[in-house]
Parts: sequence; C-alpha cells; structure tokens
Amino acid sequence: MEFSAMVARENDGGIVLARETVGEDFLGAGEVTIKVHYSSANYKDLLAVTPRGGVVRKYPIVPGIDLTGEVIASGTDDFSPGDQVIVHGYDLGVARNGGFAEYSRVPAEWVVRLDGLDTRDAATIGTAGFTAAMSVQALLDRGLTPDDGSVLVTGATGGVGTVAIDILSGLGFEVIASTGKTDANDLLAELGANEVIGRLPLDSDAKPRPLNKANWAAAVDSVGGASLAYVLSAIGYGGAVAVSGLTGGTEVPATVLPFILRGVSLLGIDSVFLPIEKRRALWAALGKELRPRHLSTIESFAPITEVDSVLQSIKSGSHSGRTVIGVAGEF
Repeated sequence: MEFSAMVARENDGGIVLARETVGEDFLGAGEVTIKVHYSSANYKDLLAVTPRGGVVRKYPIVPGIDLTGEVIASGTDDFSPGDQVIVHGYDLGVARNGGFAEYSRVPAEWVVRLDGLDTRDAATIGTAGFTAAMSVQALLDRGLTPDDGSVLVTGATGGVGTVAIDILSGLGFEVIASTGKTDANDLLAELGANEVIGRLPLDSDAKPRPLNKANWAAAVDSVGGASLAYVLSAIGYGGAVAVSGLTGGTEVPATVLPFILRGVSLLGIDSVFLPIEKRRALWAALGKELRPRHLSTIESFAPITEVDSVLQSIKSGSHSGRTVIGVAGEF
C-alpha cells in the first residue's frame, strides 16, 4: 500500500514540510484505518513545523492534529467500514503520524463516530472549535446562564474565538468580542457578537490593577499573558474564565485578589487528553444543541498542497477563522 502524505523532516536546523509517497509502515499500530477526507490548520500544527516548536517528539512526522474521514477497515466491533469519524488529540500529529495524509491508522479509543455533522463540518470545527465547545461547556457546568450577564471572548477572530462566539450567541448569551484586528467587526457581528472591543488591556501602557470594574460575568480566553490577567481582574462576583491558549504569553501578571475577593474561578481547558467518553459526548452535543450556526462563515478551504502557506499565515497573525484542509483528491 502506497499513499501520499505531507512529511515534516529536520534539515540543517530547520523543518521542511513536503509531499512524499509513503508505505504502510507510516500507518503504525491501531485497530481503525481511515481514509482521510479533511484535516484543519491549527496553531499546534504550526509548532510542529517550527524548529524547537516543542510539540513533536521525533521527526520525521506527518503533522495534522485532527482528521475526519471514512473508516475503511476496523479490527473492533465498535466501528465498521463506511463510518464517518473524527480523530483529534492524544498523540496524533505530534508523536504519531497525523491528518496531513491520505490514510491514517489509530487506536479505536481515539475515534469518534460523527452524528449530526458531516466530515467537512466536523473539520471546520476541528480541534480549535472543540476547544471552544469545551470552554463553553465548562462555563455552563458552573451554572452560567444568559441572565448572569455578558461573556467576553478574547482572541475573537481565531479558531477558538470564532466558534465560541457562534456557540454562545446561539445559546442566547450577550457576547463581547475582543480582537486586535480592526477590520473584523462585520465578521464578528455576523457570528453573534453584540459588541467588539480592542485587544486587552486596551491601554497597554497603563499600570496593571489587581481589580478593575466588574465588566463581564465570564470569559473564554485563548490568549493568556497580560490579557488574561486583565480579564481576571474584570470578571464579576462568582464568575469564571475558561482558558485554553497562550498566544499572548505564558506568564500571567495577576494577583490572587480576583479569586479571594470576587470568588472568580480559572478553568483550565485541555482538549488533548480528554477521556474518550467525554469527547464523544461533547461531539454529540456539537451535532445538536451546541452546533455552531455559522460554520460556512468562519470556514475557508485550502488543498493539502497549500497547507504550509496556511500555517505561515497563522505565524504572521493574518489568519482568522477556521481553515479546512482538503486531503482526499487534493494531492
């Protein structure tokens, strides 16, 4: 068996991503073999092709931390040929070959059968959208309702941000979108944002305050750094922030005051090692009550042969929304 794959290899201190014809040894171990329809472009995929990116354990590797497609062979009764599925997280695309290839073989306990979503819609949601759904669900599990007040979404034009706005708005929440992109207002309003504000803190030169006016009931944060510190200082009593990203840095210059004076909670969101039963339950919700309403609005498409250019747009900060990477028939 031979098939096409985009393979990342180390070369003179750099990482080169190129199309190769590979054999069945690239599939590795696992019970479920999948013909890949789509993958998507994620920040972690960029790190996989960045020297010292810190996510890949050993090169060469086929990147792609998520994939959707059709089961063509299964060694377990849990899946049958023809099943439409999604796989993401765990070691996919970082320690074993991922979605940037025509075929993939994975353990059955990594696989989610799709219900209410086709493979393209599922790829549009992808890892980033699933992380957004996890963030929203974490806030709902704490009892957050639209009556509690507005919800802030930082990094609003990114993959997590756009899907979070779409889901929250569909659930009836007033959504405040924070972004540094001045031309994004129309897009964010179409997704359901009630107000668009700039990147936080709005005055980056101002001396940080441990507590600011309570502006929001909760927040979905994919930025981290000084932005997260500001957000924590401006959450209302008993509110929470679901945090999943670090594009603004890993250090958070905050104090304990929001936690001990306002009872604010910081909710860590990790989609990589979420147990499979919880993962499957949330994907079922994404096909029903949590389904984003504007997937066609946030989606752009690129064939697998252009994936490196898409990843470089993430690096430059010009990327927005979700880019579906077409795999089947696109090599």
